[in-house]
Amino acid sequence: MARFLFVVPPLVGHVNPAVGVAAELTARGHEVAWAGHDELLWQLAGPEALVFACAVPPDLPVRPAELKGPAALRFLWQDFLVPLADAMAPGVAAALAAFEPHVVVADQQAVAGGLLAEAAGLPWVTSATTSAELVDPLAGMPKVGEWVGSLLDGLRARIAGGRGAADPRFSPHGVLAFTTRELLGPAALPPSVRLVGPALGARPATTDFPWEWLDPLRPTVLVSLGTANTAAGAGFLAATAEAFAGLPARAVIADPGGVLGDVPPNVLVRPQVPQLPLLPRVDAVLCHAGHNTVCETLWHGLPLVVAPIRDDQPIVAAQVVAAGAGVRLRFGRADAPRIATAVEEVLTEPSYRRAAERVAASFHAAGGSTAAAGHLEQLALESLAHLAL
Repeated sequence: MARFLFVVPPLVGHVNPAVGVAAELTARGHEVAWAGHDELLWQLAGPEALVFACAVPPDLPVRPAELKGPAALRFLWQDFLVPLADAMAPGVAAALAAFEPHVVVADQQAVAGGLLAEAAGLPWVTSATTSAELVDPLAGMPKVGEWVGSLLDGLRARIAGGRGAADPRFSPHGVLAFTTRELLGPAALPPSVRLVGPALGARPATTDFPWEWLDPLRPTVLVSLGTANTAAGAGFLAATAEAFAGLPARAVIADPGGVLGDVPPNVLVRPQVPQLPLLPRVDAVLCHAGHNTVCETLWHGLPLVVAPIRDDQPIVAAQVVAAGAGVRLRFGRADAPRIATAVEEVLTEPSYRRAAERVAASFHAAGGSTAAAGHLEQLALESLAHLAL
């Protein structure tokens, strides 16, 4: 039996894949603990999860929607990732001391995990829940890359005593990437990357759903902009509801912010939806190209309409289109007619579903949680053997 510590940021899309891997490790008889936002982890990993609480900066700003390119990357690092790492560091250090893990699994956006594991001389693996970093968004911006390096050096000096030299986003012990070549494309990857496909595990039920509303004789589209785009998505969701007024299909719209008013009778609006149980019952998904939503959709062989908003979403949307599994909309220009046309296209043109099914086959073959747990087990065995010497 080995002990695995998962270090994750307070972001649902980054926690969910880790939950699937952690569940597989637990089923194999290993011990699992978490370092991160306690309330979110108990919600997603279950109330019995062993959680070492980490602080979150009280004044993390919301990224302005107009920031793009290098400015957006600067905001991500300077205003989010580095302050988050500084805040999480004491909690991560306490977890390392109390739990004494054999292996640390650190999310790419919880950089304190990798820095502190390396400083402690522990084997650690990076969890890459999106493919954006894998294709090196800084490759064409060397000055921004140097600046990120300087931020990491300063962070390492503050929280890890200056020990270590590895990039916390790319552990030399391995990077678990929850995708496959069929979606990622031909981009060159570091040799430490393991393409394991999506890690879909059981999730605690958090919401009721009127399953009787679904009509098996009419196509249904799930519409979701994720959990972090409520303010930006109000106009888009309203245009989507309007688009379905003229379509024979039905729509289930996730509206966590309650921004929608009256909608057509073929549109169901819910503050939350049970996404994984719902996907086998729908025919397509309209979303923001969040990596988790895209992968969960493609796992079920469903075509997509993607309207990326920010961060890694344009990269993921481009991968969907390149794979032939969906249609891309410009988020800021997606009015009701454009949305209706895109939805009709993926519902009526069979090539999109065939492409989605090809990606799904690659996901299933990659192994997901089982493959990821296997890589982690092997690293733990090597660690335990070293400790026995």
